[in-house]
Amino acid sequence: MADRYVALMRGINVGRARRVAMADLRALVEDLGFAEVRTLLNSGNVVFSGPDAAAADIAARIEDALAARLGVVARVTVLSAAELAEAVAGNALAATTDNPSRQLVAFLADPADRPRLEPLEKRDWAREALVLGARVAYLWCPDGVIASRLAKAVDGALGDAVTSRNWATVLKLDALIVSAD
Repeated sequence: MADRYVALMRGINVGRARRVAMADLRALVEDLGFAEVRTLLNSGNVVFSGPDAAAADIAARIEDALAARLGVVARVTVLSAAELAEAVAGNALAATTDNPSRQLVAFLADPADRPRLEPLEKRDWAREALVLGARVAYLWCPDGVIASRLAKAVDGALGDAVTSRNWATVLKLDALIVSAD
């Protein structure tokens, strides 16, 4: 039986230089041997199935194919369906936030990078909030993501080793995986 995965591309479709048609992205992932490939939105979110493999290996294959076939260099983070479900279930901010577009889930490309965020969790962010999970950071940005000091700090601490999605998108990705089962 094939495992389910979600791949999150950092920076795809941000600015003109890194635009990728989702049909091209689906074809690329299918050509790598994955099945049941579906994209969500126009921002580099892909759900697919394939044989059990290390997420980092799958991410590297997609990154290499993006560069070789489409001329786009982008960091790819791959999660198993179980990891995504764990991120959804573990959201300690879900009950206290009221706008899913202002709550972010920052997915770490490598869970070993989590200690780099621990000092941020101890800081006072005024109205903003940060809670760390095993492979994710949950951010509440009530004044908007662009104006968020917290979002900038998380990005500054990890650079391209993290990619964020708002809570609404995370829930849609989870539903897409569940609907494919």
